[in-house]
Amino acid sequence: MRSIWKGSIGFGLVSIPVKLYSAVQSSSLDLDMLDGRDHSRIRYQRVNEKTHKEVPYEKIVKGYKLDEDYIILEERDFEDAAPEKSKVIEIESFVDIADVNPMYYETSYYTEPDTKNNKAYALLMQALIKSKKAGLGRFVLRSTENLCIIHPVDGVLVITKIRFGQEIRSTEDLNIAGEVKVSKKELDVGLALINQYAEDFDVSKFKDEYHTELLKIIKAKAKGKRPTIKKLKPQKTKGTDLYEQLMDSLKTKKGA
Repeated sequence: MRSIWKGSIGFGLVSIPVKLYSAVQSSSLDLDMLDGRDHSRIRYQRVNEKTHKEVPYEKIVKGYKLDEDYIILEERDFEDAAPEKSKVIEIESFVDIADVNPMYYETSYYTEPDTKNNKAYALLMQALIKSKKAGLGRFVLRSTENLCIIHPVDGVLVITKIRFGQEIRSTEDLNIAGEVKVSKKELDVGLALINQYAEDFDVSKFKDEYHTELLKIIKAKAKGKRPTIKKLKPQKTKGTDLYEQLMDSLKTKKGA
C-alpha cells in the first residue's frame, strides 16, 4: 500500500509520527462508458468553456469567485489557512465511540507509526482500549479540513473521518406523522421478533452479491449465453392487521 498522508498525531504534548493508508477499497465492477455505435471508449476532457480546447492538467488552477472576479488559490494558501492542521491530527477531546451517530461516518484510514517500536503509538492504543474511548480531532487532507475520530482496531490505530454537524440535514422538512399509538401486544411481538433475529455483528458474513451475479452475467454473455436468473418471490401475509403480520413473521424461520 502507498501512504496518502504523512504527519503526526498530537496527544497532549506527545507527538506520534504516522503515515495514513486507505483502509477501504471498492468492490464494484470497473465498467467503462462506450459509444453504443462502435463500442469506442468515451473520454472526459477538461475543456476551456471559451476556446472549447482541452486544458493541460498542469495549467489548471483553483479559484473562488468573489463578486465578478476569480481569486486564484495556490497550494501554500491552503496550507496557510490551517498550518497547524496540515501535518498534525490534534486530539482535542476523548469521547465514547457509541455516542457518535453512524450518520456522521465517512471513510477510514489505517495509521502506521513512522518510527520503529514507537512507544507513544503503543501507549495511545492501549489507553484507548482500556478507557473504551476514542480521540476526537481535526486535520487537513487534500486541501480540506476533516473532523475525525481515532480508535483502535485489531492492534492498529484507525482514523475515521466524520462529518461536521452542519453537513447533516435537519429532519424538520420530512412529512413524519406525530406520535402513533402502538398497542402493548404489538410492541411485545415486535421485540420478540427482534430478539429472534438478534446476533453478534459479523460483517464477513455479508458479501457484495450483486456485483458477483453481474460478473456471472458478463461471463455468460461473453460465451453467447444468458444465465437463468432466480426471481425473488415476495412473502405474502394472510391479513393486513399489523399484529397478525408480526405473529406470522415470528413463526417464520430465519433465512426461510
